[in-house]
Amino acid sequence: MTRADFNSLLVRVNVAAVYLPSHSSPTQSQYTFAYTITVTNGASLPVQLLSRHWIITDADEQIQEVRGEGVVGEQPVIQPQAAFRYTSGATLNTPIGYMEGSYSMVVRENMEIDPAGLPTFEVPVPAFSLHTPTALN
Repeated sequence: MTRADFNSLLVRVNVAAVYLPSHSSPTQSQYTFAYTITVTNGASLPVQLLSRHWIITDADEQIQEVRGEGVVGEQPVIQPQAAFRYTSGATLNTPIGYMEGSYSMVVRENMEIDPAGLPTFEVPVPAFSLHTPTALN
């Protein structure tokens, strides 16, 4: 097992999602959700989140795919036994859907090296539900 593989097992992702009625317009099939993600580094070396990949699926099976550098304008370095938390959002055409994806990360043992030249590892983000409070009743 390589160091990158080992560290991917030690990076944990927790998600909490909430419906935002004040930013939604159900009459126009627009349902907006905020999600807060906490990425915890349980490894013994710093890691850096370089990019994200999201697949967002609504109840009509319409898929939005999002790829990009970092999260919320940052490519955070997460120290050993520390966490990085951020909040972002997604808008669906239905009151129910889900998101899943992954983060591409590197081990930052030497901060002098450009992270683009380091081997990456993927940290999966299992599917999490996006739903209005009454949608699942």
